[in-house]
Amino acid sequence: MPVVKYPRAAEPLWHEWDRKAQKHGLRHTVYAVNGDRYTGEWLDNLKHGKGIQIWKHNGAIYSGDWKFGKRDGYGSYSIPDPVTKEYLKVYTGWWRNNKECGYGTMFYPSGERYEGEWSSGQRSGWGRMCYGDGSTYEGQWLADRPGGQGMLCLPNNNRYEGSWKDGKKHGPGRFFFLDKGQLLEGIWVTDVPKCGIIIDFSRDTAPAPTQYPIPKIELADPDGVLAEAQVMFDDSQNE
Repeated sequence: MPVVKYPRAAEPLWHEWDRKAQKHGLRHTVYAVNGDRYTGEWLDNLKHGKGIQIWKHNGAIYSGDWKFGKRDGYGSYSIPDPVTKEYLKVYTGWWRNNKECGYGTMFYPSGERYEGEWSSGQRSGWGRMCYGDGSTYEGQWLADRPGGQGMLCLPNNNRYEGSWKDGKKHGPGRFFFLDKGQLLEGIWVTDVPKCGIIIDFSRDTAPAPTQYPIPKIELADPDGVLAEAQVMFDDSQNE
């Protein structure tokens, strides 16, 4: 019995329309229902490649790299000044999965600035923060706060060098009172020096040295006392 071959059914017209509507590779401008606008490259209907996104509700703009619909790569995020309407940079640097990740610079509304490493939208790694009062912190960060080894320089040039935890001086460190010509070397716990040794440090050239000299230490082994305190501190951290 001969095999009868029927003609192949034509592809539904909506299939062709859907295929033509797929945004892939080329640059397109698309408006969202809420008024947001994106102009850039696409892949399988997702923002992918180079592109610019403008949010209608606050006028913010992101220009840079995208990956499967999210900010990923290098890009800059800015917002308009409420008075002048000029765009002010908020963050310039690397992104991953829609969050700051890698090396970048954040500009805060108060005029403060952070330049350094990021992870999942938080300051993490090595970075430098310039605060509004003129002080600067440069060192390690963890979970968006100073954590590890770092140096804090105050507006009067006094500085602390040492360990940090949860944004506070914590552990072995040295505080240079350059205005007094003295140095405090000891151990801090949540910003409070618990024990240490104060010595004169460039006292002759200090702008405002203390009135009375430091009395002579009567301990037979001050270094041993400090070392013992360090051991006690380490043990308390391991409990």
